[in-house]
Amino acid sequence: MSEPRKPRRPSFLEPAALEALGETSDPVAALHAAHESAAALLRTGRAAADPAVTQRLIALTDQVGLDTLALVWSVRPAASLPGALWRLYLLREWVATDPSLAAREYAAGIRFTEPNHAVAGVDPPGPAEVREVADEILRGAFDGDFAVTLERAAAFCRVVSSGRADVTAGGKAVLTAARLQETATDLSTCATLWRRGKLE
Repeated sequence: MSEPRKPRRPSFLEPAALEALGETSDPVAALHAAHESAAALLRTGRAAADPAVTQRLIALTDQVGLDTLALVWSVRPAASLPGALWRLYLLREWVATDPSLAAREYAAGIRFTEPNHAVAGVDPPGPAEVREVADEILRGAFDGDFAVTLERAAAFCRVVSSGRADVTAGGKAVLTAARLQETATDLSTCATLWRRGKLE
């Protein structure tokens, strides 16, 4: 019987070595990049008094693509600044891609979640209006109360989730409605953390 092998000590590799092994980046560097880029984006937007700058930040995914933001932010915890911004941009992108569906699901959800409808503020709930509100929500991250922005996005998700569960048949609709409810909870948590100065 052969002698048992001694456990190997973990090795710490430089970023170049990680890339040589097929890793696309240093995980620690990626973590810092996600949080620093989110903080810088929010800081830049909130410091700018120029509506043109704010509009460019709202339309960021139109310029760099949602996939680019996903690479940097989507893997971060939901209760973090990059997690919050990722969800706001994702919400805007979904509404912009299919405003008719967003409007139909939103309209169907109003009767179940009237208080959330009042917070989200889509009236009347047509395709143009949901697109406008999705942009307004993201605009609030840069020129308004960020906690209120997060709560408004959460309310929007709750209304759409309720409507989706009501008007769209099938198990997939129920699953995605549940995920939207989770997103709403995540955004509300982020709003609380922001007010406490703990959203990083």
